[in-house]
Amino acid sequence: MRNRILVFMMVMVFCGTVGAQTNLNLSLEEAQSYALEHNRMLKNASMDVQIADASRWQTLATLLPQLSANVDYSNMFGYKMNLGDFQISNPNSMTYGATASIALSGAQVIGVQLEKITGQMANISLKQTEKDVADQVKTLYYSALVMEETVRLLEKNMEHLNQLMVFTERSVEVGVSEQTDADLLSVQIASMKTNINATRRSLEMIYNSMRLQLGLNANTEIALNETIDGLMGSNTGISLLGEGFVLDNNFSYQLLQQNVSLAQKQVTLKKWAYAPSVSAFYQYTEKEYFSDEATMNTTPPNMFGLSLNIPIFSSGSRQQAVKEAQLGYQKQLNTFEDTREALIIQHRQLSYNLSSSYESYETQKKNRVVVQRVFDNISRKYEQGMASSLDVTNSGSELIAAQSSYVQALLEVVTAQIELEKLLNMDNN
Repeated sequence: MRNRILVFMMVMVFCGTVGAQTNLNLSLEEAQSYALEHNRMLKNASMDVQIADASRWQTLATLLPQLSANVDYSNMFGYKMNLGDFQISNPNSMTYGATASIALSGAQVIGVQLEKITGQMANISLKQTEKDVADQVKTLYYSALVMEETVRLLEKNMEHLNQLMVFTERSVEVGVSEQTDADLLSVQIASMKTNINATRRSLEMIYNSMRLQLGLNANTEIALNETIDGLMGSNTGISLLGEGFVLDNNFSYQLLQQNVSLAQKQVTLKKWAYAPSVSAFYQYTEKEYFSDEATMNTTPPNMFGLSLNIPIFSSGSRQQAVKEAQLGYQKQLNTFEDTREALIIQHRQLSYNLSSSYESYETQKKNRVVVQRVFDNISRKYEQGMASSLDVTNSGSELIAAQSSYVQALLEVVTAQIELEKLLNMDNN
């Protein structure tokens, strides 16, 4: 009986451990740092850098000496070669050999340079992915705080409406108010409840997205240590409008530069098809017979070889390959110039977006406070019989609209700031 109880307790402890939720308390900076360490997409980008490095070393190895060894065993089952007056036996034998070789061509050198450019592009892409992940976390962090604040305000308004509903029902019972007043308030309460539930569902979706960005499992509970007012109060995003746009800092511009270099190297690679290539090898071989019978060994112990390959005529294929690469290079130059001008124009547009969204945010922030004050004032007047239930309903609808406009304006500020930071390649903490 005691053993059964012990086993039962162990099972309960194990189940409790498996089902337990992990709690994670994070500031914005901590959330970004955690994502940079655990985000799976970022891990893949880091692996791409390692893959590019491994590929470069493979290409580089083709320029270096190659060494191989071989061992061969042969058994002719006592066969003897008949040469008329005498015979040559072929006893069992073992052949040991080693070969050192090297091959050199201009195409190999260019291939190493191409792999180096590919590695640089992988590094740029890794940094770009780090920036994207940090930006995503920031957007989700702000969005979660905004939604939590929205839920809090809506619940506060709901509580106020419930108090008005109780007051109205009592007034209806004593004949001071009409039943329609209570009906209008009940509709307003139902609408408020719908908005609260919808906002909570949106908040849960935001937290789920944040778990994915942080590389967390679904059971991890996230708690945010900062407030939206604190973040917006210390937000220096508007100062980005005074920052100059340095194209060389932009990741997309850097990748375009590498693409141009890559296309240029492709032209050089195709031209090297006209150049000769050289290869050399040295081979050492030793043959051991497993018999004392006389035999004939025709295997040379040392051998050296040198090969020079000179391209002469290819029916124009090499010429067309060079032409194709040159056209590709010109296309990259055109794309580079177009994108360069587009980035400059984009900087102007994003600066305008940030300035405009910040002005809208300040306006909606003040409007929310005013509409909240109006709602509270009409609610007090309603309790005093100086306002109708319709006034309360209309004021409540205006409050919900004002809060929604405030949330939208705030998120537009954050989005505009992040987009400009990304273009400028600046720290977004």
